Amino acid sequence: MNGPGPLGTFLQARRARLRPEDVGLHDFGPRRRVAGLRREELAQLAGVSVSYYARLEQGQSRGASAEVLDAIARALLLDHHEREHLDRLADATRHAPRSRRPRPEKLTDETRDLLRAVNGVPAIVLGRRTDVLAWNTLGHALLAGHLDFHGPNDPARRPNMSRILFLDPHCRELYAHWEPKARAVVGNLRIAVGRHPDDPLLSELIGELTVKSPEFVALWADHRVTPCDAASYELHHPVVGTLTVTQQTLSIARSPDQALIVCTTPAGSSSEEALALLRQVTGRRAPSITLRRQGGSATPSADVARRC
Repeated sequence: MNGPGPLGTFLQARRARLRPEDVGLHDFGPRRRVAGLRREELAQLAGVSVSYYARLEQGQSRGASAEVLDAIARALLLDHHEREHLDRLADATRHAPRSRRPRPEKLTDETRDLLRAVNGVPAIVLGRRTDVLAWNTLGHALLAGHLDFHGPNDPARRPNMSRILFLDPHCRELYAHWEPKARAVVGNLRIAVGRHPDDPLLSELIGELTVKSPEFVALWADHRVTPCDAASYELHHPVVGTLTVTQQTLSIARSPDQALIVCTTPAGSSSEEALALLRQVTGRRAPSITLRRQGGSATPSADVARRC
């Protein structure tokens, strides 16, 4: 293994965020040359040897037990989401990396039915790398109306919402307060990397954003992994003006790596009126959502889960 890897990088980042007083230690020693706790301090808090903990951070140990991970998580003051992320990273180190390039993601008939069923509100389907696998007319018009509506149909041309958010000036202008949305997207990418550490396409996306966006570099280095809950964003839309929408995510039962994002507005609000106007404007030229079937019936199935 070359370098610390995702597990070691995460441990280093979380250790750097802790101060001695955060964990009840008195800092009477020599001046610190690194941010946060020293390795020996963290190892002492976790009840493991310094050499063992150092090997974990350096990516030289693959066999951390559940008990050791529990102790390290407590020492690092990890919350529930960070603890799950630590487990995923540790589990990933126990498996040899796969070099096989993944196949393009596809929508099931059930997901197409579900997207069609919510056609009255803006909705998009994202894959595990935040590629847009499909969107309805309102979802396209609200979030990326300057892009080709049929782009998601071709895996080679699919828009990617993370790439758009950081690199497309139209999208950056759309969000009145861009940073909270950017932080939420980066947090979800962190979770995706934990679940799929050997996905080369995901690695390529992270690499591209790292090269092209200083803002992404700063947020990625923070190592926050809290998933974005149902969140409200003020949008400055080029057609209907200012409105506030709540973006909520449904995980798709038969495709757990995919998510349906829907945008809602408060009843009776000016934002609801703006969305109604957008619906009226786009309704005259709405592309249809094609449902491709192999035969048989399709039943929508989704439950509220991952956010953002």
